[in-house]
Amino acid sequence: MQLGMVGLGRMGSNMVRRLIRGGHECVVFDLNADNVKQLTREGATGATSLGAFVGQLRKPRAVWVMVPAGEPTEQTVMSLAQQMERDDVLVDGGNSYYKDDVRRSGALKGQGLHYVDVGTSGGIWGVERGYCLMIGGERETVKHLDLIFKTLAPGPGEIPRTPGRENLKGTAEEGYLYCGPSGAGHFVKMIHNGIEYGLMQAYAEGFDILRNASSKELSEDLRYDFNFADIAEVWRRGSVVSSWLLDLTAMALAENPTLSSYTGFVQDSGEGRWTIMAALEEAVPADVLSASLYTRFRSRQEHTFAEKVLSAMRQKFGGHVERPAGG
Repeated sequence: MQLGMVGLGRMGSNMVRRLIRGGHECVVFDLNADNVKQLTREGATGATSLGAFVGQLRKPRAVWVMVPAGEPTEQTVMSLAQQMERDDVLVDGGNSYYKDDVRRSGALKGQGLHYVDVGTSGGIWGVERGYCLMIGGERETVKHLDLIFKTLAPGPGEIPRTPGRENLKGTAEEGYLYCGPSGAGHFVKMIHNGIEYGLMQAYAEGFDILRNASSKELSEDLRYDFNFADIAEVWRRGSVVSSWLLDLTAMALAENPTLSSYTGFVQDSGEGRWTIMAALEEAVPADVLSASLYTRFRSRQEHTFAEKVLSAMRQKFGGHVERPAGG
């Protein structure tokens, strides 16, 4: 299948690589010409402008936008919409706010264009591991793109089937899921990222407590000098708290047990805030998720070892550029 990709950053470029490996034809464009040239060398068809990009796609066109959420996505989607034709499909695979999806979908529908929102999880590792995809939009349009989603998703792999799902059908076990109408995909991804904040915070606080077990404020017979890297590693082996986030934490601690290269200044990318806003609108208590978001705000004023663990996890799973110590 042919797919156009606009935005060749860490995620977009690796998604193109995975699609090419899966036998798909990719036409690519990015404001950075070097990114286009690199993927052209790897088998993609490069475009030098957005207009040329649209012209190189067969009708009905399918274009995936993978640029930062907010104004960059808004401008890109609307610029593409002006050059595309009835029955073409626009996919937003970034971390957009779901209410923006609903608005954009309505606007594009008047032009006869189809809009799909895809919450995409997988970070810089997705090219090999695959991407977990949470999809919203018109069911028939999503079905039309099924081969693309199936290639990007990880597939069942070696994960055992969940007991009780033997007679259940669907694509969830493949790693991609149609979640509902416009905005549903990004809503589910928003909650996914809110939960991620809470999980990361729990690990971070736990390792901070372990680190301070050697505090001189404690009685000498109650002090412990723990090896954090080894503890993270043993927890990966059969523990109920094992997870990919723990795998990445263990990796970071093995590389630098004190995490001295991190300041503990932790950014938030928006989804955590939106999750809390949704909880407020629904009158749903979200104590843990709220606290984890506020901790990130506090980390920009004072830093603990817990924040260094958070910063290390963000850098490991998403390649996020975290503020280095001394920088």
